[in-house]
This record gives sequence, structure tokens and C-alpha cells, in this order.
Amino acid sequence: MLERTCQARLDQGVLDYVEMGEGRPVVFVHGLLVNADLWRDVLPLVAGAGYRCLAPDWPLGSHRRPMAPGADLSPPGLARLIADFLAELDLRDVLLVANDTGGALTQILMAEHPDRIAGVVLTPSDAFERFFPPMFAPLPPLARVPGAMWLTAAALRSRFVRGLPFGYGWIAKRPIPGAAIHSYVDPVWRDRGVRADLGRFLRGVHRRHTLAAARKLADFRRPVLLAWAAEDRLFPMSLAHRLAEVLPDARIAEIPDSHTFVPEDQPAALGELIVGFAREKVFGLAH
Repeated sequence: MLERTCQARLDQGVLDYVEMGEGRPVVFVHGLLVNADLWRDVLPLVAGAGYRCLAPDWPLGSHRRPMAPGADLSPPGLARLIADFLAELDLRDVLLVANDTGGALTQILMAEHPDRIAGVVLTPSDAFERFFPPMFAPLPPLARVPGAMWLTAAALRSRFVRGLPFGYGWIAKRPIPGAAIHSYVDPVWRDRGVRADLGRFLRGVHRRHTLAAARKLADFRRPVLLAWAAEDRLFPMSLAHRLAEVLPDARIAEIPDSHTFVPEDQPAALGELIVGFAREKVFGLAH
């Protein structure tokens, strides 16, 4: 798993992050109940091509350091957190790479805080009214039930539950390695503060946030690559085509033999797409 050697101290709390490589900045945004280890096989490929890769553990349930008690962890609040991270490190002209719930947060960022963004790669992600997809729609109301986050964490410790569609079963096409599973599940199981952060985020999830962002995406004129899994069961290709119709400068690249977690299922293909997009559309061949 990736070694967290860096920290960013923000008003919302301290973020641990992985940094690898040198060059123009590429920042990675994971989704719910995973962390920077989602990108463990992608970062070396992108960094090796001459880019500075930064992958934080965003406070989405698999982070190891709880946020400040009063931090705004709603979807708009987490989009602001990403913007604050970029500002704290003075990162400019950034290529953002996002997956799953992180894609929804990135769309809100594109709509509300686009100044430091040079381009975006969206892999299968929540968008429009699909925040969350139907399979996970019960999570926000469940988060309002006392003790529900502990029960969720306890359930995810079961290999059987993790393999079900409402676990990780439909998100990754292949079994996720045990070390990665422990990295994703252990923090929310062990730390009450992490469970509290997860609950605060889930209670704020609503389609109004992604629908509001979608109404502003026509004003986002930086290049966007929709690196979508053709076989994804949660975020079908039709969602990528809808995003491409809204965004002024977007193209779709289909990734075969993968579900939502493209960084788990097809890291080499995703790394190649990110590097090619960075060189051709975002930073130029000289990067």
C-alpha cells in the first residue's frame, strides 16, 4: 500500500496525502469508503511519465485522521475542501482525476471553484440525478439512524457482505486484494471520529448537489476526458454521454473489462489514458 509521507493542514482538519514524481500537478480524488490506495497502481505510471502526483485520503470513511468536529463535510463542503487543498499547496493548472463519489465532488468543484483546474479526467462517477445510484440510495437516510455507521463498518468486515452488490461486489469486477480491503475498511471500523465524518458526509448527499453542478458545467471550458467503464453496472455509459453533451470540451474513452473501480480493474489502461490526455490536451507534449 502507499506510504503517506505528507500532510496538509487546513481549517477543516489535517489531510494525509501521497506525493510521487515531479512536474505539472495531477491530483486524484477517490470516492466513498476507499482512500489514496485506490490509485496505488496508477500513480507510478503517471509519475513515471513526468508528472507530480498527489493523492490525499479525503474524509469519505477510509481516512485515518478524523476531521475537525465543526468541519463542513457535505458534498459542497468537501468540494471546498479540495479547493482549499489546492490553495494550501499553491497548486495551479491542475489535472484532476476522479472516481465514483469523488467524481461528484469534482463536478461540484468544476462548477463552483474552477480557478485552479486545467483539465479533468472523470472515471465512472455519480452525476445528475444519480447521486447515489439506486443500489446505494439507502445510505443517506441510514446515516441518520443512531449506530448505523458502526453497523455498516461491522458488516464490511465480512467477506461475504463485501462481495454483495451493496458492498464492493458491483464496484470492482475482480476481487480487491486483502491489503487494500483492510486499508479501506479498517479506519471506519476502528475510529469513532472517522465514522462520525462518514455519517456527516452521507447525511448531506442529495441529487440536488450534482444537478446544480450540471447546470453550470456548460461554463467549464477546460478539457475533460470521460474514461468510462463500458461494463459498469452502477454508472452506465449513457451517463458519460450525458456529461459529454453538457461539457463544451469533452471526449469519451471506453475502458473494457472493468466496473466502477477502474483504478482497481484496469490501472494500466487508465494510466495510459491519463498520460495521453495530459500531454495532448492539458499540459502539452513539453509538460
